[in-house]
This record gives sequence, C-alpha cells and structure tokens, in this order.
Amino acid sequence: MILIRVLLFSLLGWPPASFADDIRLAVASNFLGPVQAIARAFERDSGHRVRISSGSTGKLYAQIVNGAPYDLFLAANDREPERLDREGRIAPGSRYTYAFGVLVLWAPDALQETPADELAASIVAGGQRIAMANPNTAPYGAAAEAMLKAWGQWDALQGRVIRGENVAQAYQFTASGNVGFGFVALSQMLNPNQPPAGRYWRVDDTLYSPIRQQLVLLKRAADKPAAAAFWQYLKSSATRQQIVAFGYGLE
Repeated sequence: MILIRVLLFSLLGWPPASFADDIRLAVASNFLGPVQAIARAFERDSGHRVRISSGSTGKLYAQIVNGAPYDLFLAANDREPERLDREGRIAPGSRYTYAFGVLVLWAPDALQETPADELAASIVAGGQRIAMANPNTAPYGAAAEAMLKAWGQWDALQGRVIRGENVAQAYQFTASGNVGFGFVALSQMLNPNQPPAGRYWRVDDTLYSPIRQQLVLLKRAADKPAAAAFWQYLKSSATRQQIVAFGYGLE
C-alpha cells in the first residue's frame, strides 16, 4: 500500500509524506472560507501542509513587495497580480483567473419576501448605515462604490457609509447589527455553517467592473514543487466545481 501511495504521488507530481513541505498562501479575505476547504482536501491528497494569511488585496500586495515569505497570492482582483507580473515578482506564465467574484447587498433585518426595490428604497430613505470594504484597497469595495455611483447615490450616502479594511470586515459590521445594510461577497452568504439572517440581493453585474480574481505563483517559490502542486490543484475540475459551489463564476 505504501509503495502504491508513493507511485501515485510521483505520477501526480506530489511527494509522499516524508517529503511533505509547507506552502504559504496570501489570500484575499473574500476567498478565505473556500480556500480553507480546498486546502484541507489538498493536504489530505498530497501530504503537504498549507499555511494561510488573509487580508485585503492591497495590503497583501504591500506585504509581498516588502518581502513577506508567501509562495502564492490569491487576489480579489487582477490589478495587483498584473503589477507583480510587470515588476518581475512572479513565476513567468503563472498568472491566471481562478474565479469571478459576485457582489451582493445584504439586509440582515429584512424579511425574505421583501422585494429588492423596497430594499433599495430603504437605503435611500431609511437613514440606516451601510457597510462596505475600503474601495482603495479592496476590490469588493471598489465594486460597491461603482454600483452606488451608477445608482446616483454615492455622494448622498457618504455620511452613512462605514468602510471596513476588507469585505470580511464589511460582513462583520453588518452581522453585528451595527449597520442596516452591507455590500459583501455572495460566497459569504453561502456558508452552510453560518446561513445569513434576513435577505440578500445580487447586484446587477453590469453596474461594476468584473471582479476577476487572479492567482500568481511568486518568484521565490518558482522552484518549489509543493507550491506548483497547489497552483495546479486549483485548476482541477473538482476544485473548480467547489469554487462554483462557493458562489463564484469561472472564466
């Protein structure tokens, strides 16, 4: 059985447990739940260990530029991965889109039968605060800003917008009851272990630029087999099915 396991890992490009390695991921906060599930499956299948650091895409980019020892970067957009590519900080040819993010508006106190247009009207007239990620560092925040501008309400709502560092904080602000509405990721609404209260509305994706979430293998890990194995694992059909089930689109 051990021999079969060793041969199988060799065929797949994965080492037996005695050659297991650690992989360090920098992951945008919206994708933390999905990547934790994917990492558990990868660890089980490969014998490697995955270490995950999560935050806003902008802050993770800054950490990478300042020497943080990550092997792979799963961003929430394509801007920072493109910058890393131009700066020569990634393995050539390693940048690709692993998912498309979906923005939703969440109202925890709304009834399930509340119409979407009633939710929208209550934002304007209801006086409640709205949580969103920081548009300057978080792609979901930029998408929320674009949506409100397209709606003609960005300037009018400035005094009621509460900005989180990332979309995870926007979710926390909304879940706590401190704000009445939150712009969050669809994936956060589909967590089977934490079903959301109230009602959420999927924002028309023509109102914001596509949230093209890209992955790069960083240059420091270009010759690291374990990191390359995880990069490839994310492209497998089984993993892609998981990503869709978590509320993302695919290219």
